[in-house]
Amino acid sequence: MTTPDMHWLITGGSGFIGSHLSEALIDRGNRVTVIDDLSTGSVRNLTAVRSHPKFRLVVDSVVNARAVNELVDEADIVVHLAAAVGVKLIVESPVRTIEVNVHGTEVVLNAAAKKGRRVVIASTSEVYGKSQQIPFGEDHDLVLGPSTKGRWSYAASKLIDEFLALAYWKERKLPTTVVRFFNTVGPRQTGRYGMVIPTFVQQALSGQPITVYGTGEQSRCFCHVTDVIKGVQDLALEDRAIGEVFNLGGAEEISVLALAERVKLLTASQSTIRRLSYDEAYEQGFEDMMRRVPDTTKANRLVGFQPRHTLDDIIRDVIAFESRSES
Repeated sequence: MTTPDMHWLITGGSGFIGSHLSEALIDRGNRVTVIDDLSTGSVRNLTAVRSHPKFRLVVDSVVNARAVNELVDEADIVVHLAAAVGVKLIVESPVRTIEVNVHGTEVVLNAAAKKGRRVVIASTSEVYGKSQQIPFGEDHDLVLGPSTKGRWSYAASKLIDEFLALAYWKERKLPTTVVRFFNTVGPRQTGRYGMVIPTFVQQALSGQPITVYGTGEQSRCFCHVTDVIKGVQDLALEDRAIGEVFNLGGAEEISVLALAERVKLLTASQSTIRRLSYDEAYEQGFEDMMRRVPDTTKANRLVGFQPRHTLDDIIRDVIAFESRSES
C-alpha cells in the first residue's frame, strides 16, 4: 500500500504499464507526474486520470536532461519505464533502442542522484537471453547471443541500465531497485510492436489467421498488469529492496502454439492458426528465447508478491478490451 500524497514521477507513463500504474497511484491518493514523448504510448491510455487534479502529463523526451531534472526535483519516487520495447520495434529501429534505453536511464539516474530520490528501474526477462537454467533466478548467469544478431541489442541495453542503477547505489548511495518484467499483459496493451496476446486476440476477433512465429514450441509465462504494478509499488516502498534485482511475472508456462489455441477457444473464433518462420516475421537469422520462466521467490518473500490472475483471466480481459475497442 502506498503512502497517500506521495509524489511519483513515471517516465513513459502514457504507455501500457505506466498508465495502469498512474491509475493505481491516483486511486490511492498520490500525486502523479508522467513524462512521455508519446512515441509509443498514447494520451488515450490516460483517459481515466488525465483531468484529475493530482495528475500531470508532460509531453517531452526522457533524454531531455533539463526537463527530467526539474521533474525529479519535485518527486518523491521515480519509476523509470520509458524505453523502446517490443521485438518488432527493436528489429526495425536498433539505433533508437540502444540510444533511448541507455541514455534515457543515464539521464534519470543522474537527475535522481542530485536529489537522492528513490528510483525503480524497469528491466526485462530478455536479459536472461539463451540461459537454460529454468526457472530464471535473479542471481543466475545471463547468456546473450552475438552482437551481430540485432535481436539481442534490447537485452544488452537493458542490462546496461541494470548495471548503471546498481552502480549508482554502490558508488553514490542512490536508492535504486531493478524489476525484471516477464511478459506483462492486460487491457490497453498494443500488438503493434509484437506483443503476442493482444496480437492473437485481435487476429482471432477479426477472423484473420492467428500467426505463430517459429515452431510455436517456445514457451512463456504471462502476468496481469495489475499484479505487476502492485509488485512495483510494494518494492518501491520497501527499503530492503534497495540495491536489489527482482523478477515480476507469472508462473503458468504455456507454449506459443498452445496459447494460440487457447485464444481461439476463448474468443470462439473460426480463425486458422498459421505458422510463419522467424526469417519471414523479423529478419534473417533471428534468434529467440525458447523458454522464459521466472522464479519470483525473492519478491514473494520480501513483499508478498503473488499473481492473482490466471492466464485465462488475462486473455479474457484482453478480449473484453479489444471487443470494446472494435465497437
